[in-house]
Amino acid sequence: MDTAVIDGRLAQAVSAGALPGVVAMVGDREGTLYEGVHGRLSVDGDEPARADTMFWIASMTKPVVSVAALQMIERGALELEQPVTDILPAFGELAILDGFDGDVPRLRAATRPVTVRHLLTHTSGCGYWFDNADVLRYHRVTGVPDPLSGSAEMLRVPRLFEAGERWEYGTSLDWLGLAIEKVGGTDLDTHLRTDVCEPLGMLDTTFAPSDAQRDRLMAIHDARAGRPLSLSSIAPPKESEIWSGGGGLYSTAVDYLRFMRALLRGGELDGERVLRPETVELAFTDQLRGAPLPNGSHTVVPELTNDVPALPFKQGFGLGFSLMLEDVPGMRRAGTGNWAGLCNSYFWVDHASGLAATLMTQILPFFDPGVVQTLLGFEAAVYAG
Repeated sequence: MDTAVIDGRLAQAVSAGALPGVVAMVGDREGTLYEGVHGRLSVDGDEPARADTMFWIASMTKPVVSVAALQMIERGALELEQPVTDILPAFGELAILDGFDGDVPRLRAATRPVTVRHLLTHTSGCGYWFDNADVLRYHRVTGVPDPLSGSAEMLRVPRLFEAGERWEYGTSLDWLGLAIEKVGGTDLDTHLRTDVCEPLGMLDTTFAPSDAQRDRLMAIHDARAGRPLSLSSIAPPKESEIWSGGGGLYSTAVDYLRFMRALLRGGELDGERVLRPETVELAFTDQLRGAPLPNGSHTVVPELTNDVPALPFKQGFGLGFSLMLEDVPGMRRAGTGNWAGLCNSYFWVDHASGLAATLMTQILPFFDPGVVQTLLGFEAAVYAG
């Protein structure tokens, strides 16, 4: 790994205006291999980014909540094949959306139970409004708020298909967070703090940042108008009726590297074990059971996400992690687990190579071309040599 090359690529991306600021980190089973910090917290200010800069990590919340659910499965408090309605009867109130008659949703009752496994693998039928036109239309014609509202009513959206039919990105992990609260007897923020974050030394990972942590928060920037970047008017809710297991966490690259290194080490870090090795192996094994992945995704809310093309490599999905099922030449190896956050933060955990890495910034919409090019250059440099 040529750290000078990585530094040069990140610095160039910032100086070119592709990123306001960035924190990137690489580690292996023994420690941190690289730490790069460039740019500012805001294009409208002079405060520099730091290693402990806070980010809204959005959907990078999902792997952390998945680990908490896997802990509950190890303890026998949850079961993979357990129907969600056994834990959360309200989930059974979700019908399946079969289209619209004018502005009236056409609904039908589900015939197959959704299980905890379906939630972990995004095969429950729950969708999101920013990349599914039917879900967006349902929000608009019914007035049900979307997940950025912070309202608990965001979950009162019908499912899109029967359990296990296909993969669909959506609110599955928000429902899983509620299930963890129900069986764990405490709120999700407390549960993650005591069972995942504190044991792993992730002391800046939280649903509710303090004032001091907010002072270290990188602003969300808008790239829709091209360059130069401007401040975005979109932000996560400062107060929420539920802790969003699908996207509510704030964290730092330092904290997230500790989380990833624990996964590299089979569920243990610095003498603290959060998962058994066999559970980590299961989480990084394809669990789709024939449910097809989509051929990329297409935006219906362009201020939040760009189109995301399908990769030309075989992929799967484990228990909380997207999986690469074949080697990517010069980059990650087969078995790598990864995910990303809405504001263009990314990570991967490569057990075969013994490497984990994250690149964090705060730009909307998701899959910004400048960030993606920076990420590809970063990953290529990580694996060089």
